Amino acid sequence: YLRGSPQVQIWDTARTESGAQVGSGGLYNNQKHPSKPAKVADRPVGQWNTFQIIMIGEKVTVILNGEIVVDNVVMENYWERDKPIYPTGQIELQSHGSRLYFRNIYIREIPREQGTNTLTDPEKTEGFELLFNGKDMSGWVGGVAGYRVEDGVMICDPLRGGGGNIYTEGEYGDFVMRFEFRLTPGANNGLGIRAPLEGNAAYVAMELQILDDTSPRYRGWLKDWQHHGSIYGVVPAQPGHLKPVGLWNCQEVIARGRQITVKLNGRTIVDADIEKASTPKTIDGQDHPGLLRPSGHIGFLGHGDQVEFRNLRVKRLD
Repeated sequence: YLRGSPQVQIWDTARTESGAQVGSGGLYNNQKHPSKPAKVADRPVGQWNTFQIIMIGEKVTVILNGEIVVDNVVMENYWERDKPIYPTGQIELQSHGSRLYFRNIYIREIPREQGTNTLTDPEKTEGFELLFNGKDMSGWVGGVAGYRVEDGVMICDPLRGGGGNIYTEGEYGDFVMRFEFRLTPGANNGLGIRAPLEGNAAYVAMELQILDDTSPRYRGWLKDWQHHGSIYGVVPAQPGHLKPVGLWNCQEVIARGRQITVKLNGRTIVDADIEKASTPKTIDGQDHPGLLRPSGHIGFLGHGDQVEFRNLRVKRLD
């Protein structure tokens, strides 16, 4: 039970008479929203299964044995069907008389501000500002027609031309930027920093790759400096820290002079002096005439794939 309401389903998939062949993890008591899991991810009876359950607001994501079986689905209020699920409540483990084992039960409470495009009190004190209001594309220029806003999320939309490049109206030199992003399978985008409004940001400024580098689409030919978080063509990022496709990732970028640091989901994946990294030449052997620009716009660089962004915050350091 989540917030006292049933339930994320757990059952033996062999019990076909009860409909268990659909697998565990579904929001069993939903009536208006999906109640069944997207796939069967259960391990055979007798083996341990691993659940990760994320609930933000009234929406639930369930990961079973590394597979997303419920993806940001509204959980309905079982007790009062005409009302949304309660904002708080107990977590319950339930059994219907059969033997069931649990172990390694952990919980992390997520601040309610998360996902609402607002600043936390510490961020306000530190001087962060929002780059996205969660309502429209105010404050952004460029290919804004290729992006749409839905439920507080900025979406690079392939049905609108794949996004193209959008940039902040303001310019930034040294800064800390924090944001969340969610990839679709094989999605490709980029974060341009200290960029002009024209030209290929990977060369006339610098691009930090945003990429589902786990996709079979890239298997066998992706260069080290093309993995997610890399300073494209200049500094390779440490791979392996993206969350599964469909989940939100948290990224922080610190630009202080020539030093660029990228943190993904709490792990530092790039920490490099770009002047040293490009001397005597860049790793890709190409010219990057704008690499050492002292300031410019922050932008997202669409490549025809759906990528979602929220909670875009920046703090100036200069």
